Amino acid sequence: MDVEIRTVAPEEFEAYYRALEAAFSGVMRPDELESERTVTEFDRCFVAVEDGRFVGGSTAASMRIRVPGGVDVPMGGIVGVGVVPTHRRRGISTAMMRRQLDDVRDRGEAIAALHASEGGIYGRYGFGLATFNASTEIETDRSSFVRGVRNSGRMRLLAREDALAPFRTVYDRARVQRPGGLELDDTWFDWVFFVGKRDEDEPPFFALHESDEGEPDGFVVYTVKHEWPLSVPKLQLEVRILMATTPQAYADTWRFVLDVDLVHAVKAWGRPVDEPLLLLLQEPRRLGLRVEDGMWIRLVDVPSALSARGYRADGRVVFEVRDIFCPWNEGRYELTVEAGKVACTATERPADITCSVNDLGATYLGGSTFGQLARAGLVIEERSGSLAEADAIFASDAAPWSAVHF
Repeated sequence: MDVEIRTVAPEEFEAYYRALEAAFSGVMRPDELESERTVTEFDRCFVAVEDGRFVGGSTAASMRIRVPGGVDVPMGGIVGVGVVPTHRRRGISTAMMRRQLDDVRDRGEAIAALHASEGGIYGRYGFGLATFNASTEIETDRSSFVRGVRNSGRMRLLAREDALAPFRTVYDRARVQRPGGLELDDTWFDWVFFVGKRDEDEPPFFALHESDEGEPDGFVVYTVKHEWPLSVPKLQLEVRILMATTPQAYADTWRFVLDVDLVHAVKAWGRPVDEPLLLLLQEPRRLGLRVEDGMWIRLVDVPSALSARGYRADGRVVFEVRDIFCPWNEGRYELTVEAGKVACTATERPADITCSVNDLGATYLGGSTFGQLARAGLVIEERSGSLAEADAIFASDAAPWSAVHF
């Protein structure tokens, strides 16, 4: 393979992103390119070059993610990886991931994360399925809540420029309530709520929920697709993002969405797999909830990553870790949690559990348990009872979730 992998210069940005988008058979508008430029770290953008032409790209961002124990840890967020159609199946993607993960390690980031275009791609690079997302669709006339749920506070429709500040307050408070939430600086927050020319036909609406005391505690961004068959309204509302800081604000914000006049059905994707809306509905099967893969986590430095998060219970587990793509992780590690203090070090002690680095990524945020992975034949219990002990240590209440798809 006579292809060079190197970083991208700022003046090469447009050509680089055009090639990356071509890998996904897409074309970005000029305003979308400029939005992407604002969050681009050029020393974390790698391009594949053949005969002076860009034939693939891989972009990462410096991020911090909420992990169990109420801690934000640095991570390399893999924003996009792609190879143009003419150069697939030549090892270019593997070469770019090699550079990306080496770079993540060199920066001292113990984990990397991404959202996969296809679930079968990144397991070979050591990523494990760390979170699950839910997609939902419900007809509004079957969306009544269970008895006893009462509305409170008020909803306000705002212009985007007026919405960002109170939305930021809600986001920062809500995202720390479960593992997986991303810490966003102002530039990334603006990127999340970008509105471009592509949105002109179905412009997004920004709705804020305020408590009875006037405090912002929930928000939703949604679009509405207009359909009027035989002059009868049959509008489709799609939730782009909905977050709330309290159960009351959550219920109120969903009730607002489900009660928008003329709307026939409400769709949402990228929702938490333990979506409380399922429990609020009188007819939960009407929600049409479907489970999908969410965020994939890769432990780049196993002992550092396991030492960075908090744990539910004290205990000791020795892991025998397999890692073909990042062989520096291969070996045996003892995780000890005692009175809230965590240590993870290399050891010669007998293994309690044998697993791949993918399995550690899958359990890292609490999205899967070692018991579940063992029942799938992915994890081996070497010492009787060690799976239950590991699951007690790693346990997390709320399912991990990130409202932001980077």
